[in-house]
Amino acid sequence: MKVVTIVGARPQFIKAAAVSRAFQSFTEIEEKIIHTGQHFDANMSDVFFDEMKIPKPHYNLNINGLGHGAMTGQMLEKIEKVLLDEKPDWVLVYGDTNSTLAGALAASKLHIKVAHVEAGLRSFNMAMPEEINRILTDRISNILFCPTDAAMQNLEKEGFNKMPIQIVKTGDVMQDAALFYASTARSLDFELPKKYVLCTIHRAENTDDPARLKSIFEALHRIGKKEKVVLPIHPRTRKIIQQLNINIDGEQIILIDPVGYLQMVYLIQHADVVMTDSGGLQKEAFFFKKPCLTLRDETEWVELVQHGFNTLVGADSELIVEAFDKVERNLNFEIDLYGGGQAAQEVALNLLNFEA
Repeated sequence: MKVVTIVGARPQFIKAAAVSRAFQSFTEIEEKIIHTGQHFDANMSDVFFDEMKIPKPHYNLNINGLGHGAMTGQMLEKIEKVLLDEKPDWVLVYGDTNSTLAGALAASKLHIKVAHVEAGLRSFNMAMPEEINRILTDRISNILFCPTDAAMQNLEKEGFNKMPIQIVKTGDVMQDAALFYASTARSLDFELPKKYVLCTIHRAENTDDPARLKSIFEALHRIGKKEKVVLPIHPRTRKIIQQLNINIDGEQIILIDPVGYLQMVYLIQHADVVMTDSGGLQKEAFFFKKPCLTLRDETEWVELVQHGFNTLVGADSELIVEAFDKVERNLNFEIDLYGGGQAAQEVALNLLNFEA
């Protein structure tokens, strides 16, 4: 069985690391990897393949730095050419990026079966490009691998159980990766504060809205007076901060370049609190037993909020600071929400045993 895997962004590399490792335990599975190039900075893509021992992509499409339409269109065109050459049995896509949608569309139009890892998630915010990508990808897939009960319930409410689509709860492949790499975390080449908040900001809903971004940084400055904030920053976000003349006090907020996955694991492991607008980092905070404040108005990972591990704080500086002051640091993280590290094996087995 030949599987073509489509990746293009950091979270997808992490998920692919877990699933590719599972594939390698089955002689019946041959995998080819296409890297769309959506994340092109060396610190944001190449280093992942090196340090995580992921097989190097067989194809790198080098598509980046474009608007949604141009990016998705070029990906669709180039992925289609690869699929015509490779003639796979399956195309495997992850998450909710433009790479996800382009891969699923290209395969679907060529009548190649599509598997969607991290299916069924919903923010119920159609202003998010990611929400559009995940809904459309779910609809044109043949098998949907859901990480949570909530994802399964979303699909049932939308009528997917009445469609000729197989739906499987696998757990979350990101937990597989977190457990595998926890012991190989890599320290940074500078001394971290003894106590710090780890923060990331990259979602367009925050970075493309000057009022939201300024409000978030106002909160970070106030929090930084109590506890240092370490902020690995995407080049695009750094540029926007400069354009908006947002003042960064290095005593309170420590900006650092993007880091590899193993260094990010180290940062999470040693942080006091995590603040983020990243879906993946919300879960990784849970995997490494850290409370999380999410800089969004909604989240796809509702179970983390329901169990008190995550608090939605939006972009209001007052609410962010208030939530930080109240954050509970002695939570019981022993509950199993994401499959306990067996999700990738479930993906491989279900692909091998799929019945149309």
